[in-house]
Amino acid sequence: MSDLPPLGFGAASIGNLYRAVSDERAHDALDAAWNGGIRYFDTAPHYGLGLSERRLGAFLRAKPRDEFVLSTKVGRLLEPNTDFAGGRDLAHQFDVPDDHVRRFDPSEAGIRRSLEDSLERLGLDRVDILYLHDPDVYDLDRGLREGLPALAKLRDEGLVRQIGIGVNDAAVAARAVREGDLDLVMIAGRYTLLEQPALDELFPACRERGVRVVAAAVYNSGLLASSTPAAEATYNYSAAPAELVERAREIARICAEHDVELPAAALQFPLRDPIVASVVVGTANPDAVRQNLQRMQAPIPDDLWAALAAGGFIPA
Repeated sequence: MSDLPPLGFGAASIGNLYRAVSDERAHDALDAAWNGGIRYFDTAPHYGLGLSERRLGAFLRAKPRDEFVLSTKVGRLLEPNTDFAGGRDLAHQFDVPDDHVRRFDPSEAGIRRSLEDSLERLGLDRVDILYLHDPDVYDLDRGLREGLPALAKLRDEGLVRQIGIGVNDAAVAARAVREGDLDLVMIAGRYTLLEQPALDELFPACRERGVRVVAAAVYNSGLLASSTPAAEATYNYSAAPAELVERAREIARICAEHDVELPAAALQFPLRDPIVASVVVGTANPDAVRQNLQRMQAPIPDDLWAALAAGGFIPA
C-alpha cells in the first residue's frame, strides 16, 4: 500500500502500556482492527521493551504483506539489563520485565542496528516507515544532527519507503521538519480537539516542505475518550489539570447539542486539515477498537465545527 489510510492502530497498548494484557487479548484487538478495515499499524521498540513489535509481527506475518502499512521507530536500542533482578518496567509505564534497557543511539550505525533488531522482533523483511523516536528526551541536537541524515540514507537505499520523526512536542517536530528531509511527522497530542499548538510552527513548516502529518494521541491520552470527561481523566499520560477537564466538558456540551459524541468529534477533527494523512489511536481492548471504527464513521454536521470555532476551541 502506498497511501496512509485515515485511521491507524497504535500498538503501544499491546506492549503492556499501563497494564499487562494477554497475548490472546492483544491478538483479539489486532484482529478487530484488521476485520474493521484498519491497514496502518504503528509500533516501536520502546513499547514494552520489544513486546509490542513481537506481538504485532506475529499477527501481521499471517497477512498479505502488500495489504498493510507498517511503521516503527529508531533512536532507542534495546540491550540486556545486566542488573536484572525480576523487576518491571513500570518507570517507563510498561508492565513488562525490565530485562532490557533502552540506550539512545541516533548514529547511522545505531539506527541501522535498530532497524535490523526491529525486523527480527517483527519477523518481517521490511517496514514501510521509520520515525526517529523522542530525540528530545535524550539529546535533541545530536538526535537531529545524526539521526535525520541516517534515516534519509536508509530511504535512499530503498530500505524504507518514508521517514519521519515521532514526538510529543510540536516545536521539536517543526525544527526536525526544517532541518531534515522528512516525509512524515507523527505528533502526539498536540493537534487535537482540546488544543492545537501544532498550528503555530509545525503545520506551516510542513506545508512549506511538503511533509504530511500523522496525528496520534487524539484523545489526549484519555481526557477526550469519553462523552463525559471525568475529573480523574488523564492528560499527557498524567492526571488532567482541572482547567483542562472543564475545557473538555465545555467541548462535550457543544458536541451533545449537535447529537455528536465527544470522542467521535475528537477522532475526526484532525483529518479536517488536508495536511493530516492519518489519525492513529491505540487500545488493547477489542471492543474499544470496534468503537473507534464506528466513531470514525459517525456523521458530524458542519454546524458542530462552526460552533466549536465560534467558541474559540478550534480554528475558524
